[in-house]
Amino acid sequence: MGASSSVFTNEELQEYSELTFFSKKEVIHVFEKFVELDPEILANRKGYRLSMEKVCQMPELKVNPFSDRICRVFSTSESFDGSLSFEDFLDMMSVFSDQAPKGLKVEYAFKVYDFNEDDLLDTEDIEMIVTRLTGSAGALEENEMEQLLMNLMQEADLDDDGQLSYAEFEHVISKSPDFLNSFKIRL
Repeated sequence: MGASSSVFTNEELQEYSELTFFSKKEVIHVFEKFVELDPEILANRKGYRLSMEKVCQMPELKVNPFSDRICRVFSTSESFDGSLSFEDFLDMMSVFSDQAPKGLKVEYAFKVYDFNEDDLLDTEDIEMIVTRLTGSAGALEENEMEQLLMNLMQEADLDDDGQLSYAEFEHVISKSPDFLNSFKIRL
């Protein structure tokens, strides 16, 4: 761990700690996870970006049906390729940490589920969510999907506009005690 801590100045560690839900020691641990995904990082630390493919190989994301969306939401890449800088990776890990407040997790979950990135969850977004969650083996028949979408909208679409706003999504999630368990990555 001594080699990892020398990668950052004390000021950088302090700043990262202030901007996340991590202690300085945990920031170093996150950096070690980042390096594990591609050891070339140490030679090219400044400006280095992990490809989305490498990030998605993390055990915590490998089985997550939304791993590509998670990378895209946290990526600041100008090429929109889902690659993550260390700061992007640190932000992602911070939001998924146990210390992050539920409201922040809900905000990022909404962004992850908003496939067309229009700040609303419409039936196409929800169909994508269901399809990813059920996988090809558990794929729903067309009539089953239509019924599911209709039931969900009937329950969650409070203003009957055919889509879920962030406030409506937040309301639905508030009824789900298991949500926090599904939106975390342990260090």
